[in-house]
Amino acid sequence: MAESVTKRAFRMYSANNPKYFPICFLEILFEKISPYFNLWMSSEIVSAMYEKRGAGEIYLLAAITLFGNFFVRIGGAVLKRAADAQEKILKDNEAAALNRKTLSLDYDKLENPDIRQHRRKIIENAQINGYGVMHMADDIKTFVQSLVNVLFALVFLGEMFVLAARAPFRPAVYLLFAALAVCLVLKVIFNSLNSRKAAEANMELGNEMLEENRLSQGYYEAEGMDNRIYRQQTLISRIHDMAVRRHYEVFSRVCNGLIIRGMLGTLLSRLSGLCSYLIICYYCTLGVFPVGSVIKYVGCLGWLTENIGNLFQFFGEVRANEPFLRIYLDYFDIKNDMYQGSLAVEKRSDKRFDISFRDVSFRYAGQENLCLKNISLKLKVGERLAVVGENGSGKTTFIKLLCRLYDPSEGEIYMNDFNIRKYDYRQYLNLFSVVFQDYTLLSLPLGNNVSSAAVWDSVKAERLLEEAGFGERYGQMPKGLETPLYKDFDEDGVNLSGGEAQKVALARALYRDAPFIILDEPTAALDPIAEAEIYAKFDEIVGDKTAIYISHRLSSCRFCDKIAVFDRGTIVQVGTHAELLADTGGKYYELWNAQAQYYTKEAER
Repeated sequence: MAESVTKRAFRMYSANNPKYFPICFLEILFEKISPYFNLWMSSEIVSAMYEKRGAGEIYLLAAITLFGNFFVRIGGAVLKRAADAQEKILKDNEAAALNRKTLSLDYDKLENPDIRQHRRKIIENAQINGYGVMHMADDIKTFVQSLVNVLFALVFLGEMFVLAARAPFRPAVYLLFAALAVCLVLKVIFNSLNSRKAAEANMELGNEMLEENRLSQGYYEAEGMDNRIYRQQTLISRIHDMAVRRHYEVFSRVCNGLIIRGMLGTLLSRLSGLCSYLIICYYCTLGVFPVGSVIKYVGCLGWLTENIGNLFQFFGEVRANEPFLRIYLDYFDIKNDMYQGSLAVEKRSDKRFDISFRDVSFRYAGQENLCLKNISLKLKVGERLAVVGENGSGKTTFIKLLCRLYDPSEGEIYMNDFNIRKYDYRQYLNLFSVVFQDYTLLSLPLGNNVSSAAVWDSVKAERLLEEAGFGERYGQMPKGLETPLYKDFDEDGVNLSGGEAQKVALARALYRDAPFIILDEPTAALDPIAEAEIYAKFDEIVGDKTAIYISHRLSSCRFCDKIAVFDRGTIVQVGTHAELLADTGGKYYELWNAQAQYYTKEAER
């Protein structure tokens, strides 16, 4: 038999911190025993006073009440603090598990908009309406609370049932019991239906909030420079108004239904409470129940009926929450289908890793058109290859295929004598050091960022920072490689400028000491002359590694052995700078002459 959705989700969720639920259940036990203990002791004190027992006995009962509450409250407070601490660990670990799943996905799935929306829906379901694993945890705690309440109430009501059974038959009281039973059954049925309707409404509301967030994005980014310069506040407010109006229509419809159903549920609860009160009072007027027991019986019978309804409501809540849990579990069930390979990458002292693209084409998921078409290119060890072309010509996609972040839709890529798919995936990735245009530095010490590891070689890291042009800024850091970057976790963190961060990213690429070094437009924000100087300096320190420079500007091309010109997803030219410039009808000549005015030094040569 297949494991139920809720059972599987609970097993996964609780595994994030197995200590939490046992401590939580123990804390619930201490929390729920207190009101029953107080009811019982209050009824005993009232009975003792009504029966005019000795003052010593009354004082003893009061002392028992006082010290009993003290110990119960102390134990409950200690357990609550422990439960709160374990809950924090549980939620942190659950968030970490979700992030680990995300990071473990094949890269093509990370960029898949449907999967990104799937993850966003999990997070926003929890944040907007509280459904999912957190709702499941709350339901389980509520179920345990209700179960403990029912058990305590039955224990404390045992005497009442015995006394009521011995009393003479009275039709009126049985009618009250029947009315109480009817109210209870109706409440169970109503709560079950209401839980399902509430979940459906919250699912609709959650989907609407996702759409509202998308529509309102411009509004919440109103601090942008464009918005200030062009005075777009009025337009932005219109976007916000449209989003709010759309949300209000759905919210009103959903909440009106929830309010009406909530009022009916409250009415049933009050009717069942009234029936309980009338039953106790009726027996009391007959002299069946002691006067002091009225307090205990009324409270316990009310809690009994209320929590019996809650026990049945739990199953309705579980069913209502299952669609949200399926969304959660489906995300963890996403399987990686990229073949990981098994062939070990040979460790070569000569770093001979020749790459060849053989009629490679590629399209992204959900797109009809190919973004790369029939790419054939050979790259020899130690070569300097420049990949140039206008924006959107396929340069970065070419690098993603080279690094096997994606597999080709058509064609093959070979390294030496084997298709790169046959190589062990992790070993193959280790061949590449890449500085992407949208590189990221972490809010960790500088040494962690350069080494991409928990520990680092200080001598090597400092040398590479110096070679990357970061030496002067590094000299201003009193903590050296221990200097935290940014202030997210440390007030003493150092904020880097764009240019400084680029140099750290370059040092990180060199630190890995991989056979292939790739720069994917990391200096696009710089002016052409500054970019040319950085590329020239970087070429000096690359040494005998194979280097690939990607840019829509041509300042990096002069010193490269080979230039591949991309245009609309195809390679239209391959050759040296001189060869391509000699072809006056070619794309390279067109690009060069369009850009030469920006770097005069190149134009004059």
